[in-house]
Amino acid sequence: MRIDDRTFLVTGAGSGLGAATAGLLVAAGARVALLDLQADAVQAQAERLGDQALALPVDVTDAGALSAAIDSLMERWGSLQGAINCAGIVGGARILGRNGPHDLAAFARIVTVNLVGSFNVLRLAAAAMAQGEADEGGERGVIVNTASIAAFDGQIGQAAYAASKGGVASLTLPAARELAGQGIRVMTIAPSASCTSCGMPSSIGVSKMPGAIVITRMPLLDRSRAIGKVMPATPAFEAA
Repeated sequence: MRIDDRTFLVTGAGSGLGAATAGLLVAAGARVALLDLQADAVQAQAERLGDQALALPVDVTDAGALSAAIDSLMERWGSLQGAINCAGIVGGARILGRNGPHDLAAFARIVTVNLVGSFNVLRLAAAAMAQGEADEGGERGVIVNTASIAAFDGQIGQAAYAASKGGVASLTLPAARELAGQGIRVMTIAPSASCTSCGMPSSIGVSKMPGAIVITRMPLLDRSRAIGKVMPATPAFEAA
């Protein structure tokens, strides 16, 4: 997809991966709506990026508030061609810890934000994209979700987080198959640890092939994962 003169929304855009993504899109000529629960942080990011950015403080798990936020960006720019899901939370706890079983409310909160929130963005963004005109290639938009290497290689204490990101990964293929008929692509990235409030540094590579997919490589395990597009096996894409 051509990025310049297109409209994108990015969740979790008040900091970290979301803020960096929004910045790269604006630098490439896109109009970007920055969504985040932290109003001051997302407003500061939007002000830093200039007139091509719009701050929309919102909870991605709130259906009504998210629908209103997307209505606001549609009123301002008239269309939506991309949605990047970066909003998420972490939390570590053993299933059987020193103080008893894993707290159920804590488990539910992580799953709600990371999985239900991602789906809420996907469904409402897809509805907005479907209203637009397809480009010369028949494409109306692209949705990129953020899973995690924990979806495939979860560690002790990551039961809730790994389950939520595994759900995001599993959501990709049925969503991509259904929305392809509307000219909307769906894909998911699975980063390892990163320099954000949720993690540590990692190495990230981007495929140069058509329909580029972000792949991640575990620095120590040398394990890579790509989700959301079926491609012929090559040395660059084979999973360990």
